[in-house]
Amino acid sequence: QQPVKDSTVSNSEKKSNDPAKKPRPKRPNYHQIHSKSLPLDVHPFPAFIPHNPISIVRVAITLLSQTIWRPKSHPVIHKAYFSPETQSIHVTDPKSIRALWEQGFWGKGSLSRSEPRWLDQEKRKRGLEAAATAEENTRNRREERRQFKLERAMADYEAKEQQRREEGRIPQAVLEESLENGDLTESPKGTLYSSNTPDREVGKDPNSTAVAAEGLAEEILALGAESGIHEQPEEIQDQEHLQLTFEEAFFLSYGLGVLEVYQDDAVLPPSYLFRLYATSTIFPLPENAHKHLHNLYHIKELGSSDSLDTSEALSVAPDNGFMLKYAVFHHFRSLGWVVRPGIKFAVDYLLYHRGPAFSHAEFAVIMIPSYSHSYWSETPERAQEKEKKESRDWWWLHRLNRVHTQVHKTLMLCYVEVPPPWDNDHRGNQFNVNIGAVIKQYKIREVILRRWSPSRNR
Repeated sequence: QQPVKDSTVSNSEKKSNDPAKKPRPKRPNYHQIHSKSLPLDVHPFPAFIPHNPISIVRVAITLLSQTIWRPKSHPVIHKAYFSPETQSIHVTDPKSIRALWEQGFWGKGSLSRSEPRWLDQEKRKRGLEAAATAEENTRNRREERRQFKLERAMADYEAKEQQRREEGRIPQAVLEESLENGDLTESPKGTLYSSNTPDREVGKDPNSTAVAAEGLAEEILALGAESGIHEQPEEIQDQEHLQLTFEEAFFLSYGLGVLEVYQDDAVLPPSYLFRLYATSTIFPLPENAHKHLHNLYHIKELGSSDSLDTSEALSVAPDNGFMLKYAVFHHFRSLGWVVRPGIKFAVDYLLYHRGPAFSHAEFAVIMIPSYSHSYWSETPERAQEKEKKESRDWWWLHRLNRVHTQVHKTLMLCYVEVPPPWDNDHRGNQFNVNIGAVIKQYKIREVILRRWSPSRNR
């Protein structure tokens, strides 16, 4: 009696039979790249341990050294430019672009979906060396999922056809007639395929075209190398800049002091930026609004002797769009969240723990103004206007909540308490606003909204 051969194949033999696969590129160390949460240098004191006298000496030495040689918290002051056409702030210096993105995820690339990687994408398109971008990784994952679904559907189709044939559901006469007419094709394994179904068993490899094209490209490159013809790589100029929203730019310039916004080669102070951003969010923008604001700034700040009419300069309304959104942005940024625009999910902001490079956004924030102050109910006209501004449709809320439930985000309703008007005397000597006192008047209330499910919440 002959011994029965073991039909099992070890994993090492399977791996040896498989074609060589390209190694997956090493993922960047995002923890090192985004080690700073803000574009600042922080110099903390050493830990104080009461029962360890050496820690007291370390704290004293650090305090003395930092008092005598004060360290810099702002190593670099970034430069930006105001763009009235795009209603945003532009940063064009490549070093500032990388620094602002890597140290807090500020802004977005003007030619990219999020991170400014247009130059890397162009290099990869033209065959130059460059790292894979986030958009390409997403595209590759989607293609892999699509290919997996096609293969799974093909396997299900083969199994069903084989089962039907074994059970005798398809008469033999019908099978022979279909095979003769070409409506069905039989593979060497006995699986039937329709004429519209791609037959992988007969020898049609879906990757054969790509393999042939790759081999042809290698032959052309080899012939070019033998003949001494070397194509000079074209130098690509980076045409992308970083776009900052008004809220991000004002937080960087006023809150942190690491950004200088220029207009006509002059650095704009925070008081002017405050009114400029508030005026730019008005839609439709009044005619010559920026011109009147510029004239008012030259009279009050630069001491210009020109007699310019500033009576048409706009005052900042307490429920101005910039004021409400900046109050929410300042609130969550001060709490340590990474705040990103949420227009993709029909909300105002998305909140990340550390940033989009580490995880998806956990909260989707929708800003809702609240007119609970007694000023907004003193007259019937104000009460009517208040009711009009606070009215929301329940269907709007249900749609919004359903969307964010599907994308696994928690919807947060952020109510902003609107104070009474505070910018009534802007045409006098009150051009310079006490920004800190104004921001303190806006109170924030957070309400988490979740969709109730009977199967989960019972």
